[in-house]
This record gives sequence, structure tokens and C-alpha cells, in this order.
Amino acid sequence: MDSASAPTAATRNPIVLIAPFFLWGTAMVAMKGAMPHTAPFFMAGMRLVPAGAVVLIAGLLLRRPQTISRQGWLWIALFALVDGTLFQGFLAAGLQRTGAGLGSVMIDSQPLAVAVMARGLFGEHIGALGWIGLLWGIAGISLLGLPDEWIFALFHGDTTWLTGGTALNTLLQGGEWLMLLAALSMATGTILIRYVCRHVDPVVATGWHMVLGGLPLFGLSALGEVQPWQGLTGLDWGAIAYSTIFGSALAYGIFFFLAAQGNLTSLSALTFLTPVFALLFGNLFLAETLSSLQWLGVSFTLVSIYLINQRSALTQKLRQWMLTYGATASSVEPD
Repeated sequence: MDSASAPTAATRNPIVLIAPFFLWGTAMVAMKGAMPHTAPFFMAGMRLVPAGAVVLIAGLLLRRPQTISRQGWLWIALFALVDGTLFQGFLAAGLQRTGAGLGSVMIDSQPLAVAVMARGLFGEHIGALGWIGLLWGIAGISLLGLPDEWIFALFHGDTTWLTGGTALNTLLQGGEWLMLLAALSMATGTILIRYVCRHVDPVVATGWHMVLGGLPLFGLSALGEVQPWQGLTGLDWGAIAYSTIFGSALAYGIFFFLAAQGNLTSLSALTFLTPVFALLFGNLFLAETLSSLQWLGVSFTLVSIYLINQRSALTQKLRQWMLTYGATASSVEPD
């Protein structure tokens, strides 16, 4: 296989495509036990700076092009600010004010933003099945993350939770808006990688954006968090190491390598898998149970991803079926 065909083969490998979302989901489970023993900005910095260093070392070992022009550094700086500092910062601050389940619904709504921006900036075709799949995915992660009582109340026409109860109070606390800003930051970062990689190798850009994006988070930690490492146990450091090496360095490296070459709408739609993996492995290792609605959400999510990633083939089959059915119907019509 020549060098030109190697990236194409990698972007079509199902294991490579799913790997970032599997790693992000399992990293969430690994970090869950460590979070009560540390502080959010320190944790966010630890997920970026060491991971970025690992990616840069890997880039050297893989002999990726290291040359970066002045314009390339400007794109990396913007990329670091948006997808590094802002995304991880909003995420860390949002997690302090909202539950992980409801927060994940806001975070994993970002494929819609990616689809809209990719359609406008790059002319990526989405199609009717693609939009249906995106909305189906939003429904799936809503079933995964929203409280069951909210959903059952909505089905029964009871909107008191929305107009004067829990939902309004939750929104007024501001956590959901921070999570939405985090989702928009991640979506914008996914779009930016196309521009960054016109000037910088995607692996090198990923490493530098993590290092540069994580430094301000360490600065915020130094200003407002008192010795956030003091309460961490050996198991906690192991969870941080897994989250840093696998959940950040490897996952981000693969994701932005794919984003630089593949269809952004299809790739971003796989983000819907992240809460699925987090819930499944939380059930396996932390004895967290899934409700019937959450299992339904898992099935919705899988259907969504299938519709989005197979939309071209499904649309072609649907057109062929309509043509065949139309021809058959016309052949039996009386003269």
C-alpha cells in the first residue's frame, strides 16, 4: 500500500473511527472516582498539557512534518484557545453546576452545530436522511441523559417541570449554558482543524494545541484552586494517567487526524457514541444501572449513527426501490 492510500484506508477502518469515542467514554468512567478528590481546572489542565507532550513526541517518532510557518502558529493559537482552553474550561465549570447526565446531553448536541457549519463552509452534503439521523441522535442522548421523570411527564402532557419547577431552576443556575458553550467550542474546533491542517501537520497541530490550550487552565488552577493534587490517591493518579494518555493524547490525535481528511458530519455524529460507552462501562465497572428509557436511548443512538454514516447508500437504495416500484406499478395500470 502506498503512502497516498494509507490515510484513506485508516479513515475507513471501523476500529479507528470508533476508537476516539470509546476512549473518551471510558476515560469519563476512569475519571469519575478521581473528580471528588481534586479540582476542575487542575483536572482539565492535566488532560491537555501532558497529553499534548505525548502527541508531540509521537509526531517526532513518526517523523511527521515539524515545520510551522508564522500563519500556522496563528491557526494553532486560535485552535488552542477554542478547542483547548474554552472547551475544557467551559466543561470544567459546567460540571460544577449541573449533573453529568444532563450536561452530556448539552455536550453531545455538537454534531448539529458541526453539520450546519460544515454545510455552509465546506458544502458537505447532509441530505434528508442525514438530518433525520442527527435529530434521532439528539433524541437518543436526551433519553440517555435527561431524568426519566421529565420524559414521562412530557409524554403525559405535564409541563409543570418545565414552566415552574426543576428545569427552570436548573437553567437559572447556568450550568447548562456553560455546557452548551463547551459543545459549541468543540464543534468550532472540529471545523477549525480543516484550516489548521492547510498549514500544519494534523498530529503536530493536535499536540501543540493541547499544550498551549492547557497552560491557561493551569494558570486558573493556580489562582483559584489550593493544592488540588493533595487528596489524590494512587488509584486516582492511575485514572488521570489513563485519561491523559488514552482519553486525550490517543483519542484527540486520532479524532483530528480523521477530521482533517474525512466527512465532518459523519465523523462528528459518532460523538453520540461517547455517552453510550460511558454508560455501558459505568454499568460494568461501577455497577451503575441503566433504566429502560436509557436502553431505548442507546438503540436510538445506534440507529442515528447508522442513518448518518450510511445516508448516501441508503438514499441510493431508496431511489432504486422507488424507480422499480414506479415501473412495476405503471406496468400493471390499464391502458
